[in-house]
Amino acid sequence: MSLKRKIALNLSIAFSLLFGIVMAVIYMSFNDFRKDEFKERFRQRLEFTSHFIAKSKDFEEEAPVFFNENSDNILLNETILIFNANKELIYSTIKDRNVTWDNALLKELDEKKVIYSEKTVPEIYAALKKINGENYYILTSAYDTNGNSKLAYLKYLLITAYVMSTLLIGFFSYYFMGQFLKPLEDLNQEISEVTAHKLTTEVPVGESNDEISVLARSFNTMIKRLDDVFQSQKDFTASASHEIRTPITRMAFQLENLIKLGQHSLETLTSLQQIQRDVYQLSDLTNSLLLLTKFDKENIQSIYEEVRIDEVIFESFEAVEKSYPKLKMDFLISEKTSENALLTINGVQSLLDIVFINLFKNAAVYSDDTEVDVLITETENELIVDVISHGNTIPKEEQPKLFEAFMRGNNSQNISGSGLGLRIVKRILEYHGADITYTSPGDLLNKFSVIFNK
Repeated sequence: MSLKRKIALNLSIAFSLLFGIVMAVIYMSFNDFRKDEFKERFRQRLEFTSHFIAKSKDFEEEAPVFFNENSDNILLNETILIFNANKELIYSTIKDRNVTWDNALLKELDEKKVIYSEKTVPEIYAALKKINGENYYILTSAYDTNGNSKLAYLKYLLITAYVMSTLLIGFFSYYFMGQFLKPLEDLNQEISEVTAHKLTTEVPVGESNDEISVLARSFNTMIKRLDDVFQSQKDFTASASHEIRTPITRMAFQLENLIKLGQHSLETLTSLQQIQRDVYQLSDLTNSLLLLTKFDKENIQSIYEEVRIDEVIFESFEAVEKSYPKLKMDFLISEKTSENALLTINGVQSLLDIVFINLFKNAAVYSDDTEVDVLITETENELIVDVISHGNTIPKEEQPKLFEAFMRGNNSQNISGSGLGLRIVKRILEYHGADITYTSPGDLLNKFSVIFNK
């Protein structure tokens, strides 16, 4: 999840929780207000009834007329029961049905004088009043339908407002976070375009002193330092490789002339030939390093050209054959390859030559019968070159490190080498978007598969 989405999500959750708490507080506060208001109406109704009893000369006869005339003040589904001091019912607003009441409630009034119960349905407000020297038990019950209706409507409004607010908060949080983080995204875009060959390109720095501008300045400072280090390393590698080539070429030329004299003993001639092979290997290694300093993954594609892989293979084999004349090659094209296959890839031929020269040299050095088999298979998506030789195989525990620098297996004991050949091969193929794998399909069989993606 991107930083923009994380911030927008966290803000939305935080505001939603806060807004939800506020909504809940509003709802509970209104419910408490409704209860208090209804209780006050109960109390006023009971006081109104008590006042009527105090002024009435004949309560039982005047009560129906009185309550009928004051019906505007009656609560919804209101029921009034009035008992005398002997707890006998002397008046009820219930008509045409049997009247029942809770005697325990009347006894409780003797102690508490006033009882209000909001948990019952309907709600009850009862009081023991002493009027004109006599005790009266007045029980009033009613439904707060109006208040509950308002509470239900408020609940609906709050839920709707919460859902809409949550959606709007999420949308605006994402939008404004996008606006706030746009300079950071622009900075990221500028940074992603910086490569090893564009280290001198500085990212734009805003005039403000916010965190993004500070980050951009720090990045430009880091780029300058990296460019200095990288350039120093590159110049050293190029200079060293270039300076080393001259004496190596002289040594190779002098060794070649010395061998041609033919006035050496067998032991001396063998030593000279071994030295010559070492010099050729050092020369190839120097050339490889010099070529690799010129390219990287970003700029190598600009010099791609169409290369026939079969021509690269034959030219590489001819170069190796000069140092290892006993090496033979069996070149085959797989039956899976269609007749219309072009055997071409996009790449740099000089670098691809290094790949197969190294593979053929490995076959010549580690092969038992000095023969290498090359099998090409071209499909719609891939072009695969298998280089197969006979000799001691690489143990499975060493295979994962085969393409690391200075890695030499147990099968290379007492054989000269730098341990950089396969590492250079791997790096060149990475530059071409290709891959190389090692397998041992049988006893004393080594197979390197070079896989080019079309």
